[in-house]
Amino acid sequence: MGSFKGHVLPGTLFLLVGLWRTWSSVSRYAAEPSTFRVRAWNPVGSSSSSPLRMLELYVIAGGAFADMCVEVLYSTHLRIFADGEINPAHLNDLEHGGMLLMFFLFGALALLSQKTRYLPLSEGVLCLIAATAFTAEFVLFYFHSTTHMGLEGYYHYLLVVLIGLCIAATVLGALLPESFPVDLASGVLIALQGLWFYQTAFTLYGPMLPAGCARDADGHIECRNHAAQERSEQLANFQMFGLVFLAFVYVLGCYAVAAARHGHPDLKTTHAEHVAALESRVGDAASSVRAEELTI
Repeated sequence: MGSFKGHVLPGTLFLLVGLWRTWSSVSRYAAEPSTFRVRAWNPVGSSSSSPLRMLELYVIAGGAFADMCVEVLYSTHLRIFADGEINPAHLNDLEHGGMLLMFFLFGALALLSQKTRYLPLSEGVLCLIAATAFTAEFVLFYFHSTTHMGLEGYYHYLLVVLIGLCIAATVLGALLPESFPVDLASGVLIALQGLWFYQTAFTLYGPMLPAGCARDADGHIECRNHAAQERSEQLANFQMFGLVFLAFVYVLGCYAVAAARHGHPDLKTTHAEHVAALESRVGDAASSVRAEELTI
């Protein structure tokens, strides 16, 4: 079974990386829209010698490794094997450890590519490696959503939807390396994953368990009847909508700050062209309506 801490720790990592990626994407586009490129990771600061330049990769690799140690070493109490075979009581922990290994490999390979000359990897290749990590996560939680019944399964199902969108955005980043919407969507979806991990922790393992549902002696959540189950799922949908709205507000705030701080003249020109085109289309539509009225 899962736990509150087991969801908050990965949720924190996803949230921090997602918020940073979203801000970086918006900031880079506002500063230089004509030369914008999708990035698999975003450096901190503009100086190549800054010790914090690769902070995002350190957070990904270090956080994934720490969480992997928690799952494989701490949660299992080093009782990985029993009677000469893998201990079935800790297969769930080992599954999570395997998923986290893929995120660790992405961070480690990206660091190796940046710090050495032995493994030069392009942004497109790094995007595909990240997509592989998200695919491992997708497979894990997809089967969780089928083995965890009831409300737990529904929360896992919504998480699987977010992970699937992350895979799509990351693969599109490799295929459309100049697309700002793709790069922005990747950061927003990663942040939403983190928020949903938090929401799952507080709902299933914290103080926000819906009325009519309770945790039994085996740790499974059971709802009193079908109506309570339905209300709980509707509440989960509402929570997801609320988190999407928060992400939307965050993106708007980032864009406003970035445009005010270092908005490139090309950005203002593009905006003016869009406004002029929109006004022209509105004017043409109004003229067409007046012509039809005169004909009638």
